[in-house]
Amino acid sequence: MRYLALAVLLCALLPLTNAQCFVKTVKPSMSHCKDDVDDTWHAVGSNWRNSKCWDCTCEGCCAGYSTPTSFPKDCESVFDPVACEYKVHKKGDPTVLCPIFGAVAK
Repeated sequence: MRYLALAVLLCALLPLTNAQCFVKTVKPSMSHCKDDVDDTWHAVGSNWRNSKCWDCTCEGCCAGYSTPTSFPKDCESVFDPVACEYKVHKKGDPTVLCPIFGAVAK
């Protein structure tokens, strides 16, 4: 019964975690670490943005952008990989930007 309660608790906490980040282990003897996306090497203590728009350190990476979750129904969100951000605009007319009422991450 205890294990069932623990499993229910862990499942309840899962949505509260930030899936937009991940952690890596840095060993004390390391002077550099590898970005697994771009296969580039970086000095421990440095930070960088990789080609997938992740802001990274040797300890881990987090998404470098916010994802819109609430905006008018007649609008759509489109990710701009050059600017590393979502643009929300009217459907069929990318020149008309829309307001964003809610977003997650960053």
